[in-house]
Amino acid sequence: MWLLPPLLLLIVPGSSVDITGPEAVRGLERGVLTVQCRYDPRWENHLKWWCRGAEYGSCKILVQTNGSAFGVKERVSIRDYRTNHTITVTMKELRREDTDTYWCGIERTGTDPAVPVKVTIDPVAPEDTTGSPTVTSHHSDGRSLLSSTRFLLLVFLEVPLLLSMLSAVLWVNRPLRGSGGRQSQPGSEDQYLNFTVSLRRGKTT
Repeated sequence: MWLLPPLLLLIVPGSSVDITGPEAVRGLERGVLTVQCRYDPRWENHLKWWCRGAEYGSCKILVQTNGSAFGVKERVSIRDYRTNHTITVTMKELRREDTDTYWCGIERTGTDPAVPVKVTIDPVAPEDTTGSPTVTSHHSDGRSLLSSTRFLLLVFLEVPLLLSMLSAVLWVNRPLRGSGGRQSQPGSEDQYLNFTVSLRRGKTT
């Protein structure tokens, strides 16, 4: 069994206790993700950065702190809380393509200490709309049944009743023929006289 030389251990990012962080974190699409890394107090006054890429040597720095221990670029921000030696990285408006390997790192002379963090962005589950069509369909069927019942009642009850009333009205207001072949109007004086004469004739006979 052999051991790695101390110099090699120093240039491998994340191999020492200079900085630590979560191995993997998950976030939801269109949401917000926060990652926290802790570092040794001796790096308190050094700049901190957040890098993207599976290979440490070729990763792209997305954001880094400035003199006020804060940095922001587009959808990513970084803050160095020096009182508790914590780096907080916030990623907003997450996208599926944000899934990748990232690095929390500390700027220093030589090789920067860093720790990898695997970030996975999950899709948002679609809303469950299976109940809505059923409810709507149920109400629609109820209205159809009610309309059919009313239609049948109208055909079998209301229509004959209306026809009977119409026939009665037509019978009462039917035209009567008076003397001389002239057609008398309903409710006129001639009609009244004809009705009176008919009654008298009936009595005479």
